[in-house]
Amino acid sequence: MLKVFLVEDESIVREGLRDNIPWQQYGYEFVGEASDGEMALPLIQKTKPDVLLTDIKMPFMDGLSLSRLVHQEFPDMKIIIISGYDDFEYARGAILVGAEQYLLKPITRAALQKVLAELKTKIETEREQKTYQEKFQSEVREYEQFSRTDFFVKVFEGRMPVQDIYEEAAKLCLKINAPCYNILLFSLQEKQTGEKRGMESEDFARKREELLHYFIRYPENLVFRWNVNTYGVLIKGSPAQMQELGARCLENVDRICHPAETFLDWYVALGEPVERLSLLAECYSKANHLFAYRFLRPQLHVFTGETMGKIMPEREESGRIRDIDPAKMDVELIRDFLLQGVRDEIADFVENYLLAVGEALQSAMFRNYLTLHVYFAAVSYVESLGCNKEELLQLMDDDGLTPEGQYDGEELSDYLCGLIEKAMELRDRESDNQSKRILKKALSYIEENYSQESLSLNSVAGEVNVSANYFSAIFSQAMQVTFVEYVTGKRMDKAKKLLRQTQMHTGEIAMEVGYKDPHYFSFVFKKTQGCTPREYRAGGRG
Repeated sequence: MLKVFLVEDESIVREGLRDNIPWQQYGYEFVGEASDGEMALPLIQKTKPDVLLTDIKMPFMDGLSLSRLVHQEFPDMKIIIISGYDDFEYARGAILVGAEQYLLKPITRAALQKVLAELKTKIETEREQKTYQEKFQSEVREYEQFSRTDFFVKVFEGRMPVQDIYEEAAKLCLKINAPCYNILLFSLQEKQTGEKRGMESEDFARKREELLHYFIRYPENLVFRWNVNTYGVLIKGSPAQMQELGARCLENVDRICHPAETFLDWYVALGEPVERLSLLAECYSKANHLFAYRFLRPQLHVFTGETMGKIMPEREESGRIRDIDPAKMDVELIRDFLLQGVRDEIADFVENYLLAVGEALQSAMFRNYLTLHVYFAAVSYVESLGCNKEELLQLMDDDGLTPEGQYDGEELSDYLCGLIEKAMELRDRESDNQSKRILKKALSYIEENYSQESLSLNSVAGEVNVSANYFSAIFSQAMQVTFVEYVTGKRMDKAKKLLRQTQMHTGEIAMEVGYKDPHYFSFVFKKTQGCTPREYRAGGRG
C-alpha cells in the first residue's frame, strides 16, 4: 500500500478529497493533511509519503516552494500539483520543481484515479528496478571484479601514465580523483588449515564479509582483491584527513578481527600518504614493505611506519651470534613465507629477514649457516608439495645458485632471493596444475548447470571441494572475469540464441537460462547487452 499526503488550504476541497476518494481501493493509504506548506513539511518528514498532493496557491508557503524542498529531501517522492489557475507559468514552475502531474480544479474522481494509477505503476516499476539493481550489484561484488584488480596492479607497479589512470578509472566507474591517497593491505586466513584448500568455516567467511562491508560503506575507500587471502584499500581524502582516515581503518580492522583470533590469522599494513596519483606506486611499495614483516613478526598484526619504528632498534642489539633471538631463525618463518607469500614480496622479506639478525652477518660462519638454513627449509617445503629436491637444484643451477657457495653482503641477499623465488616457482607450478584440474571440473559443471537458478559460486566451489574464496580467486585469474560475469555471459549467449532462433516468450527464455523472474532476466539482459530482449529480437541482432 502506497502512502499519500494532501496539502490544500481550502478546507472544503481538502475534506472532500480526503473523505470522498476511495484511497485504499486505488492502492493508497491516506496518511495526513495540512492547510499550507509550512504546516505540511514537518508532517511530511515524519510520515514520508510516496505521493504528495498539494495545492499551488497557499498562504505562508505555497505549493511550489513546498515541492522544491520536498524534492530536495525526498527525490523519489512523487508530487502532484493541483491548481485552479490554468496558467502556463504555473505549469512550467511545477515541472521545474519535479512535479509528476499538474491537475486543474475542480478535480474529478476519474481524473485523480487515472493519475494515481499511473503513479502507482511508475513507483512499483522504479522500486522493482532498484531492487534488481541492488541484486545485480550484490552478485557482481564490485570489489572482487578482476578488471578492478588488474587496474590497481598496473597503477601500483607504475605501469600506467596518469592520464590513462583517469581514463581507465572512468571506464570502471571508480571515483579516483582526490587531494591525497594512502594504501592499506590486509590479509585474512583461517587458522590450522595448513595447505588445505577445503571449505571455509561459516565463522571465517562471515568475518571476512563483515570486514569487507565495513570498508565499502565509506565512499573514500576503494576496495579490491589482491590475491586469494589479501585485499587492498585505496583511501582517499584531504591531506588533513589522512591520518584520521588511516587510524579509523586500522582501529576497525582490529575491532572486527581481534575477537576472532581463535580461528583467524589477520594482518594489516598502512602506507604513507601521497598527494599525486603518480606517487601511488611509491605508496604501495611502502605498504608492501611493511606488510612483508607479517612473516617475521607473526605475533604482531598491525604494521605502520610508527609501529615498526618502535621495534626496529631491536635489530641493532644483536652484534654477536650468541645474542641472536632463536625465534628469528625459526624454519617456520621461511616455510610460512613460501606457503603464503607472493613474488613481489621476496625482496622485502629477505631484506627484513637479514636485518633481524643484524651484525651477526659479519661472521662468515654464520652466513654459511644461514645459506644452508634457508636452503634446507626450501627443500623441505618443495618436497611437501610432492616435488623432488633435484628439481629445485636444477632451477638453482640454471641461475648459478649453489648452497655450497660463499656469499657476502649483497651476494647473500641475491642468493636468498633467488632460492626463494625458485621454490615459489615450483609452488606456483604445482598450484597451477591443481588449479587447472579444479577449473576444468568447475567449467564442466557450469556448462551442465548454468540454466539452473540455484547455480552459485558456493555451489560450484562445493562441487570441486574448495572454499568459495579460493575458487573465486583462481577462477578470476584464469578466466579474466569473475564467476558471476562468466555465468551471466553464458546465460545471455544462450538467451540471444533463443531470441534469434525461436518464438519462445521472454518468460520461457528466462526460465530456460536460469532466471525464475522474467523481469529480472530482462533487467540483466538490458544491463549487459544494452537493449531489452524484445528490442534484440526485433532488431535481429547477431
